[in-house]
Amino acid sequence: MTTITAKIQILPTQSDVQAMLDTFALYGRACNWLSKKVFETKTLNQFTLHKLFYETIRSEIGTKAQMTQSVIKTVVARYKSAKANGHDWSLIEFSNKDYDLVWNRDYSLTGGKFSIGVANERIKIPMVTKGMEKYFTDDYKWGTAKVVHKLGKWYLHIPVTKESPTMLMGEISNVVGVDLGINFLATTYDSKGKTQFFNGKSIKHKRGEYKALRKELQQQQTPSARKRLKQIGQRENRYVTDVNHQVTKALIENNPKGTVFVLEDLTGVRQVTEKVQVKHRYVTVSWAYFQFKQFLSYKAKEQGMSVVTIDPRYTSQTCPKCGHTHKGNRDKKHHRFACLSCGYQSNDDRIGAMNIHRKGIELIAQSDPAVAVEQVSIAKGEVNRPKGVISLDIPTPQ
Repeated sequence: MTTITAKIQILPTQSDVQAMLDTFALYGRACNWLSKKVFETKTLNQFTLHKLFYETIRSEIGTKAQMTQSVIKTVVARYKSAKANGHDWSLIEFSNKDYDLVWNRDYSLTGGKFSIGVANERIKIPMVTKGMEKYFTDDYKWGTAKVVHKLGKWYLHIPVTKESPTMLMGEISNVVGVDLGINFLATTYDSKGKTQFFNGKSIKHKRGEYKALRKELQQQQTPSARKRLKQIGQRENRYVTDVNHQVTKALIENNPKGTVFVLEDLTGVRQVTEKVQVKHRYVTVSWAYFQFKQFLSYKAKEQGMSVVTIDPRYTSQTCPKCGHTHKGNRDKKHHRFACLSCGYQSNDDRIGAMNIHRKGIELIAQSDPAVAVEQVSIAKGEVNRPKGVISLDIPTPQ
């Protein structure tokens, strides 16, 4: 099962906006009223809360039946979540942004319009469906949505779920090591010994421009500069998201069903900075690695593929041919790898991808040695030259 968040732009009129804001404010007031009662009574049983406060919420706050039921469920869920996460018992406050819209109860999507229940009626708001067509098929199920206001535009954020087949060990046909870097955003090495590079120089340059502009604006310390700074940050985030979407899409399209993608587990900043010079750390460390993995994971699952992670230690220092590990094997300045033991040479990013590929096979061997042996036999002796560089044409977001 794969779940992602579909972000659909809606086009409300001014009266639609006011109706939604009034509804969200009403919902927030009801949640905060009930939250105080839950905090005082320490009652988290929905049936008990319904019996004690349902009629009072409706009469004092003015909510309709369905909204009142939603308020009770939302407040209980929030307190239970806080308790499960080990937080001390304390009063939880709700904002007007906390309104959860339940599919086919609070909202629906029909005929290119977003229908939402407000105050004493339902309003239908036009929406932009371009690029979202696949989510309007029977393959996807809609979840609880939120209305989001961002940069003067309105969006509907909806988790959509699709049943995806789980790939079995016996179905593995290809293992791809993926090394994420700077000059090459991604370098891959697969079970046939094929290497591909995804050119990252233009992306590195663009992010350098964002960094310089941000530094200039920070020095100005004016209201207009702060506003501009916020806009630049949002634009850069959109740019990073576009890049991650395009690279992960290309990885899926360039590999067959049954592929296992192997990534380094880069959850810690220290693990990332070990590979890069200080002057490049902003570009690398601030890159959305978690988002990259998230995008690749859900796209892979939809196509009968999967993603695993391995320990990143020594992937840039180990010779894939003889196994010799030493810092001196790698020349970071010139992006070259030359083994001090056997003399094997190649691009350092490619070496990283080869070692990630090997570690991926070792990980698979823990579950099914036969599959791992098959993948090793395919790649045996295939220490080939790089096969090509892929350049992505990614427009700068406005």
